[in-house]
Amino acid sequence: MRNDEFFEDPKEQSLVKVEIVRKYFWAWAKVIIPWAKQRGKDIAYVDLFCGPGSYSDGTESTPIHILKTALREPDLQRMLRTWFNDKNPAYVLSLQNEIKTLPDISQLRKPKVTNEEVGVNIITAVKKSTTPTLYFVDPWGYNGLSLDLINSALENWGCECIFFFNYNRINAAFGNPVLKENMASLFGEQRASVLTKQLTLLSSSDRELAIIEAISEALNEPGHRYVLPFRFKPTAKTSHHLIFVTKNVKGYEIMKEIMAKESSSAPQGMAAFEYNPATQKQPLLFALSATLDDLGEMLLSEFAGQTRSMKEIYEAHHVGRPFVERNYKHALGTLETDGKITADPPAKARRKGTFGENVQVTFPSRNRS
Repeated sequence: MRNDEFFEDPKEQSLVKVEIVRKYFWAWAKVIIPWAKQRGKDIAYVDLFCGPGSYSDGTESTPIHILKTALREPDLQRMLRTWFNDKNPAYVLSLQNEIKTLPDISQLRKPKVTNEEVGVNIITAVKKSTTPTLYFVDPWGYNGLSLDLINSALENWGCECIFFFNYNRINAAFGNPVLKENMASLFGEQRASVLTKQLTLLSSSDRELAIIEAISEALNEPGHRYVLPFRFKPTAKTSHHLIFVTKNVKGYEIMKEIMAKESSSAPQGMAAFEYNPATQKQPLLFALSATLDDLGEMLLSEFAGQTRSMKEIYEAHHVGRPFVERNYKHALGTLETDGKITADPPAKARRKGTFGENVQVTFPSRNRS
C-alpha cells in the first residue's frame, strides 16, 4: 500500500486507533485542565502526521474528532491549542478546508496547520514548549519517528505521547544497511545494533516480541516512565502497535482502561493484549501476557501476611500487568469465596457481588522453605 492510499478507506484498526486517541484526549484534558487553570496556562494537542482529516468515504480521522470534542467543552474552547502537521501539502490543504466547514469553529483558538517534514525544526519546537501537551505521532512508516522526538515530547509536566508503531515496515527495515541510521534513531544506536544481530536467529513471532520489547525498553530508558503497547492484528500477522508513553501512573491507568474496552476480545473479562507467546526473555510483554487465572495466585504470593485495602492492592500491583481495577475486584471476590483470604467487611455485609476499594483484605502468611 502506498502512503497516498492509506486514507482511501478506513480500516478497522484505523477506527479503533481514532477511538482510543479521542477517548484518551478527553480523559487527559479533564485531569490537566484544573491544574492549568490554577496556573493560568493553556493545554495543547499536537498531531505531527495529521493526514487530510477524513477518508475518501467521508469517515472523519483523528484531527476532526479532536476538534469536535473541543467544541463541545467550554474549557477546551478557551484553553486548547492545536497543532496539526503533515509533509504532504495535499493533506494539509484538505484538512484546512475541512476545519473551515466545522460548525462554530470560530469558538476555538485557530488551529495551527503546517506543512513540514518532521525533523530538527519540529523537534526543536517541541523541546521549547512548556505547555502541557498530548502528542499523537502517526507516521506512515518510520521516517520522522525517533527517540529524540518522543523524549522531547515527554520532557515537561503534563506531556504524554501516543504513537502508531508500524511493525511491518520496521520489521522489514532491520538488516537493510540503507536503513541502519533510521533504526538507530528509533531504538538507539547500541540497542539497534544488538537487535539487528538477534533478529537473524529468531522466528517471525519471536521477532515481533523482541522488537516491541526493545522499543519499550528504549522508551523507558530515562526511567520513571510507563509504556503500554496495544497490538493490531487484523490477519494472522501483526500490522501495527499503538504505543502509549507517560511519566504519570494515573495516565497509564486511564489508558489501560480505554485500551481494555477497545480490545477485540476479553477472555475472562480481561483485555486481550495478545502477548501469549512472550517468555521471560521479554519481561514487559511476559508480564502483559498474564491471565486472570494467574492473578489470584499472584496476589496470594505477593501480599502474603499483609492486610491492605482493595485500592492499595490494585495500585501496588497493576503497573506492567494487563489487569484493570475490575479484574482485581473479581479476583479478590473469588479468593474470599474460596476461603483463601478474609475481608472486612465480609461478603455477607456487602452488597452482593461487590468488592469496594476500602474493603480491607488479609492475606495468610506462606511458609517459606
